[in-house]
Amino acid sequence: MSRASLDKDPHEVAAMFDGVSEGYDRANSVMTFGFDRRWRTTTSRVLDARRGERVLDLAAGTGVSTAEYARGGAWCLAADFSLGMLRSGKHRRVPMVAADALHLPFADDSFDAATISFGIRNFVDTKAALEEIARVVKPGGRLVICEVSTPTFPPIRFVYKKFVLRAMTLLGRFSSTNPEAYSYLAESMAAWHDQRTLAQIIASAGWSKVEWLNLTFGVVAIHRAIKPTRQPDHHP
Repeated sequence: MSRASLDKDPHEVAAMFDGVSEGYDRANSVMTFGFDRRWRTTTSRVLDARRGERVLDLAAGTGVSTAEYARGGAWCLAADFSLGMLRSGKHRRVPMVAADALHLPFADDSFDAATISFGIRNFVDTKAALEEIARVVKPGGRLVICEVSTPTFPPIRFVYKKFVLRAMTLLGRFSSTNPEAYSYLAESMAAWHDQRTLAQIIASAGWSKVEWLNLTFGVVAIHRAIKPTRQPDHHP
């Protein structure tokens, strides 16, 4: 795996996740000191998936987040570029499909909501992926993204960048079958956009009412947005 950058080879990324799929959920819990469960629960509340809705969980990995969102009765689909990750989550009772975020195999306006948890930073083109997601979400539909971000309090930001990311890399090495992949993941976290920059990218991709909620002092942030409803055509 090459050093982390914002110009990612999608096949390299997929191969990396294939390589860490076994034990990925356990390693994540170790690396995040158990906070991943809290972040997932909060994301589920923000998403507020309801019975009768169709929800696309993109970059869903093993489907652990998809299963959480489906508890309210919504039909939730786990989509991921990594076949290895999907296979590792096949024991979960949620529908799964292999899909590229830049070329989703769904019709326009297919979903009531779309969500991404800790996956958008691995997309090769963030804005293009957000535009493609907007295509498959109904007008008025929701977008919810949970991703690492930038701590807002300077002392915490310093500790996070200098020590926590390094500690997560070391923990990943001890708890993963592919230590080099976790070095990449930690580097990608350090290189990722802050809250406002990601919000601007979301808005530039055609989403409206973009807002975010900081979790754990801004180490993680949840962004929420709405797909604008179509304006009626005006004929002379």
